[in-house]
Amino acid sequence: MKFVLPSPYIKIMQTQLFDTTQTDSLLNVLPKDGRVNYFLGIFDEASCADLFNKLRASLRWQPDQVYLFGKIITTKREVAWVGDMGCSYTYSGVQKHPQAWTPELLLIKCKIESLAQFEFNSCLLNYYHSGSEGMGWHSDDEIELDSKAPIASLSLGGVRKFAFKHKVDKMTAPLFLENGSALIMHPPTQKYWNHGLLKTKLIVAPRINLTFRKINLGYEIAN
Repeated sequence: MKFVLPSPYIKIMQTQLFDTTQTDSLLNVLPKDGRVNYFLGIFDEASCADLFNKLRASLRWQPDQVYLFGKIITTKREVAWVGDMGCSYTYSGVQKHPQAWTPELLLIKCKIESLAQFEFNSCLLNYYHSGSEGMGWHSDDEIELDSKAPIASLSLGGVRKFAFKHKVDKMTAPLFLENGSALIMHPPTQKYWNHGLLKTKLIVAPRINLTFRKINLGYEIAN
């Protein structure tokens, strides 16, 4: 079963883009069991290109590694983990330690926090060279993450198809993530939905996705 966004969706997102006092009234990407808001044009095209190039140059990017079937698998997709001191993060069986915030990341962080009405302490960046690289179905529910916090992402570069899949009835809710767009996933979305970046054989420009998160530092200290 597929959930299709109604036609007025884009217009609503544009007219309410910077009215963060009405976040609760924005159209929900999901039909049930969670809330996801999509915002177009957080940064204009020139700013997106500038931020893209600066992020590629200023961060230490490495091929991602995942622990699968008892083995460490290295992906073509590259990642960078950035955050406050102590914000280590473990996913797919591999622990990542944070790089320091850069000026361009702090600028993006400020904009995203204004939309989400929440302060984040970390960010996972993924670099996709082409449409042949994607992200399988998963939910961002690792134990280090604050389950009461939203997760917010910014897309820079090539337009890619993204989708949610309900964990019980397998209903899907797809959308295209545009250059300069933001996606805010509010609780309890991660509890009921998986999400993924779908691969494509079409020629797609490289893309950077920034996902802002709240690491539970209390958990880190206790463990």
